[in-house]
Amino acid sequence: MTRTSALAHIAHGADGIHTAVFASYVLKSAFQPIFAFGGGKLSIAAFEGLIRPFRGNEPVPPGQFFRAVPAQDRFTVETLTRTLHLLNAGACLTESASIFVNFDPSQFCDPALAETALRDMRLVLHQAGIDPARIVCEMTEHVSTSEKTLFAFVEALRAHGFRIAVDDYGADHSDMRRIEQLKPDIVKFDAHWITHLMESGAGFALLKTMVATFNERGIKTVFEGIEEDWQLELAEESGASMVQGYVLARPQLAPTEFGIFATPEPEISVGAALATQHLPQITPSHDRADALPRIAVAPVLSQPGRPGKSRVFGRRQAAR
Repeated sequence: MTRTSALAHIAHGADGIHTAVFASYVLKSAFQPIFAFGGGKLSIAAFEGLIRPFRGNEPVPPGQFFRAVPAQDRFTVETLTRTLHLLNAGACLTESASIFVNFDPSQFCDPALAETALRDMRLVLHQAGIDPARIVCEMTEHVSTSEKTLFAFVEALRAHGFRIAVDDYGADHSDMRRIEQLKPDIVKFDAHWITHLMESGAGFALLKTMVATFNERGIKTVFEGIEEDWQLELAEESGASMVQGYVLARPQLAPTEFGIFATPEPEISVGAALATQHLPQITPSHDRADALPRIAVAPVLSQPGRPGKSRVFGRRQAAR
């Protein structure tokens, strides 16, 4: 799919937000924040673009939608979803945040397709007014059918100012090989795997060691799927660079309400926020597919081992 044909499938709404059509589906962009630890605080560093398919007015699970896409159309759909996210990011996201967009390595088997994808990305970014330096190209766990083409494509992305991330890093033995080959700027840890490691002291020690090893190589780390407060605390203690998950904020359909984070808010400790249930604050949104939580404060993360708490891996419990 070229830029021209991609834009032919995209409609520009009166509110400045774009939607796309593929077969019987209407596709919308959702964005989920990725938060960075720094200076004792959490702040939004990036957003990940996520597709939300609809059939009529009914939402369709993304996995169900992608499974229904014929193999010959997968590259088309991937190009279409990236184009949609980039246009909407330019329309509704803060200019200081990075944007993560997904790439399926299995689709890059032909050098001509890789060249087309790169050219189209640059043209869409120009139209959206987004600097390539803000874009993180997230390589999913799918296996490439032509590693030579994939590696050349990744190097071309890097040469044009894009950053590279490896998604779903975890227990698979091939993961370290992916790191060595792709030389990413960012590694996103698999949610299920890090939760498993956090369940025991030995597992958490291994997690800290891996994070430290990546930090020494200049590779930032993202812990995905953080859904509970104890995971957030352990993520900070592990030395992770960034976190992403429902305990902080759910994805929101574009246009998002994440602009609230641009306004300075009172600072409170994570312990106080959790105790008073300020993290997250649930704000029902009746005009969206679901209720979308958001943080009402910029939390300050207190140091590990604060009084009144005792470590139980997998949970945090009050000392008795």
